[in-house]
Amino acid sequence: MLHFDSDYMEGAHPAIIERLAATNLDQTSGYGTDEVCERARQRIREACACPEAAVYFLVGGTQANAAVADQILRPWEGIVSATTGHITAHEAGAVEACGRKTLPLPQHDGKLDAAEVRALCEAYWADENREHIVAPGAVYLSHPTEYGTVYSLAELEALSQVCRDFGMRLFMDGARLGYGLAAVGADVTLPDIARLCDAFYIGGTKVGALCGEAVVFTKPGLDDHFFTLMKKRGALLAKGRFLGLQFDVLFEEEDGGLRYENAGRHAVALAQRLAEGFRAKGYDLHLDSPTNQQFVVLDDAAKERLAEHASFGFWELAPDGRTVVRFATSWATRPEAVDELLALL
Repeated sequence: MLHFDSDYMEGAHPAIIERLAATNLDQTSGYGTDEVCERARQRIREACACPEAAVYFLVGGTQANAAVADQILRPWEGIVSATTGHITAHEAGAVEACGRKTLPLPQHDGKLDAAEVRALCEAYWADENREHIVAPGAVYLSHPTEYGTVYSLAELEALSQVCRDFGMRLFMDGARLGYGLAAVGADVTLPDIARLCDAFYIGGTKVGALCGEAVVFTKPGLDDHFFTLMKKRGALLAKGRFLGLQFDVLFEEEDGGLRYENAGRHAVALAQRLAEGFRAKGYDLHLDSPTNQQFVVLDDAAKERLAEHASFGFWELAPDGRTVVRFATSWATRPEAVDELLALL
C-alpha cells in the first residue's frame, strides 16, 4: 500500500535520529534552558535575519496556535481567520477554549484578502455599538494554506499594512512552512516573514521532526511571560532539549542550503511530478497548488479503485457529487512511490 495521506506519517529525518542517539545520555537543564536549544534559537534568528527575535519550542501545532493567540490578544479581542483556517476549521475550538474568539472571513483558495480584512476593521470601528462586540485584535494566516496555496510577498505586505493601520498583530501558522518556502514561484522568504509578522512558527512536525514547532516573536516585549503561558496551556516540554535539538539539526547547512529548506524542496518537487501525472492522465485538479499538497477530484469509481492500492485524505465534496481528495508528499517521500502511484492512474 502506498501512503499519501499526510506529510507527518514518517518518523524524523535520519540526521535527527543520529543526533538524538549520539546525545541520548547527555544531561542538560530542562524546559528549553539548555545550550542545545540556545544554539537552535541562534540558528533560527540568523535564518530569519532577526537578531532580536524571541524563539520558543512547543510540542505541537494546535498548542502553538492556541498559546500564541492567547498571548497576542487582549481579553476583549478576537483573531481574524479564513473560514478554512486551521484554527477555525480543524482544531476543535482550541483557540476559543482559551477565551479568544475567531472572526472568520471568506477564503480565496484558502487565503485571506487584505481588502476584506480592512473592511471588517473599518466596520468595527464605525459601529457605535462596538463595545458590545469582540474587537479584531490580530490576523491569523497559514503559509501554506489548507489548500496548499501560498501568499505572495505583495499579499503578505498588504495584510501586514492592514494590521499596522488598525493596531493589530499578524500571526502566521507555519506548520508546513518548509513547503511554503520551497513552493513553485514563491517569493516570500523567512526574513520577509520575520519583517512582516509579529509572531509566526516554524513547523517541525510536518517537515522532518519527530514533533515540535518553533514559535518566533519578532517584536520586543510581545513574548512577555510566554514561557509561563506555555506551561499553563500544556505546550511546555520538560525535556526541552529534545525539541531544540531537532531544530538545531534542521537549521544546519546541508548540500548548499539549510536542511529544513532542502526537505521542503524534496517534497514540493515530487508533489509537482504527481500533479503533472494526474493532469496527463486526464484527472481534474481542484486548484493549482505549488506546494506538497495536491487536491484531485475523483468520481466514486476512481476513488474506490485507487483506494485499493494507495491511501489519501478526504477533503470535501465537489458540487457535482465527486470527491476532492488530498495527496501529500513529505520530506521522506520516495520518488519510486510517486512513480508507482502514477502507474496506477
